[in-house]
Amino acid sequence: MDNQTLLLIDGFNLLSRGYFATSYGKEPEQLTKSSKGVYTNALRIFFQKTFHLISQYKMTHLAVVWDVKKDETTRRLKHDFYKATRSDLPDPLIQQFETCKEVLEGIGIQQISVPAYEADDVIGTLAKKWCKNQYGHCYIYSNDKDLFQLLSSNISQIIGGKKGDSVYSLQHFQDDYCITPEQWIDVKALLGDKSDNIPGCPGIGEKSALPLIQLYGSIEHIYEQMDVLDPRFNRYKNKLIEGKNLAFISKELSAIICQMDELNAFLFDDLQVKILKERVMAEFNELELKMKYA
Repeated sequence: MDNQTLLLIDGFNLLSRGYFATSYGKEPEQLTKSSKGVYTNALRIFFQKTFHLISQYKMTHLAVVWDVKKDETTRRLKHDFYKATRSDLPDPLIQQFETCKEVLEGIGIQQISVPAYEADDVIGTLAKKWCKNQYGHCYIYSNDKDLFQLLSSNISQIIGGKKGDSVYSLQHFQDDYCITPEQWIDVKALLGDKSDNIPGCPGIGEKSALPLIQLYGSIEHIYEQMDVLDPRFNRYKNKLIEGKNLAFISKELSAIICQMDELNAFLFDDLQVKILKERVMAEFNELELKMKYA
């Protein structure tokens, strides 16, 4: 399997971005539907992008990775505030999520979700396992910057933007932040994440979090050096001391799990791209999506 290429798609990241990009300012009844009443505005974006990625990057292996329900994750079970501020998803998006899974199964694209784990954990475990076995390069498709902690010489992230996709590599990350990808977890521990309701260290913002980790390497070393903290960070000293417990909880919540026993026996042969072209057209015709798969 040398020189193979794996693509791991953060399924809900892609589907939800497609949904909100095409539903902004619209009521549900204004969204694109098939004649049978099936919403398709996000599905069109999802499949266009998926097929484009396969073609552009010559992917030999592919999986769409899905989250489990937020209330069922290991992080939420341990810390009930985690992602507690997220609002319910709109019904048209939920419907398209179910439809998307059905279509993917029908056309032969593998999907993976593991009970109690988030998509990031599944992606992290599979990406690291793929590279450990030296199969080739792994691309992660997602706009989630949390995944930067997974970057390596053999793992890159494809990020979608208004001007098209860009491949974000280990070198890009090091040039931008001057830390290792693993230290990104410590930056997140200090900053927190409003979207996930991760508290971080209150009072520590972007102007201080990254410089602190660049200098000390980790939050553990920051607290070990608190008595001799660099004078330029004196104004943050009390905030660091007061927020110590939250910072360590935030680091635990921010760290992607890259070793899951549930995937120890996982076989990448099952992810070989074997799309059933005749089924693609049948599924698209059923949804009245005027798209082609070359």
